[in-house]
Amino acid sequence: MSYESFHKYHPIVNFLYFASVLLFAMALKHPLSMLISFVSALLYAIQCDGKKALLFTLKLCLPMFLLTALINPLFNHEGVTILYYFKSGLPLTLESIVYGLCSGGMLVTILVWFISFNKVFTSEKTTYLFGKIIPAMSLVLNMTLRFIPRFKHQLNTIIEAQRSLNSEATNKSLISKIKFEIKILSIMLTWSFESAIETADSMKSRGYGLKGRTTFSPYRLESRDKAILTMLLLLIALLVFGMCLSVFSFDYFPVISKISLSPVNLCFYFVYFALCILPVLLNILEDRKWKSIHSNL
Repeated sequence: MSYESFHKYHPIVNFLYFASVLLFAMALKHPLSMLISFVSALLYAIQCDGKKALLFTLKLCLPMFLLTALINPLFNHEGVTILYYFKSGLPLTLESIVYGLCSGGMLVTILVWFISFNKVFTSEKTTYLFGKIIPAMSLVLNMTLRFIPRFKHQLNTIIEAQRSLNSEATNKSLISKIKFEIKILSIMLTWSFESAIETADSMKSRGYGLKGRTTFSPYRLESRDKAILTMLLLLIALLVFGMCLSVFSFDYFPVISKISLSPVNLCFYFVYFALCILPVLLNILEDRKWKSIHSNL
């Protein structure tokens, strides 16, 4: 499955989608909304990054979720359903445990959303959207995001080259390892300085900062972008209206609220699910469209 369908939409569409799902993931404390957001984020992350997304969720997000869920009841003792008393005399409550689980789930959900965000919202899109509004910050952010993968790639290349040329790399003694690491650090610092100078010279030769300088943009707001943009705005407006109606309100203290499954609430839950799952559906439809075209050839 490919994530290229939503990736090819206009940067405004991508930015509005991720800004909305991230803000709603932090603002909505309702357990069902958290579950909807997490499932949608995980499905989209799998589309974007495959097995790496699952490994990231299991290796980093799951321990973080458990840690947050365990730490919260140790410091939060609110709630009326007392399960146990610590030696200090403070109670362990069911409400604090549930709130810890939901807080951990919210944190994990945001991290999983950023997997697909980093794949879809590239540095070029960041420059396109914010280059004219905050050019200096946009440039610094773009260069930083681009430098990290370049630095990692260059580091791996240098380590492999030095291991094939230097006997100290295979020597297991502590002194040899220290010498090898210092050499790698020296090479990387030299490469970083040279890369910075080359980038500055390249920007200067291309007229960066001069008045009247124009920039090329491959992005055009097409009819499909306008249609998805209108849909996103409509879904966001409906969700804000639902928040005003307290559809997504949920209390953990002093007593855990009951989850309402009234027809009105179910409609708003579906609206939130439609917003979160939108790129997944677009990618599936695009994938089926291409398969249909290839099968007819």
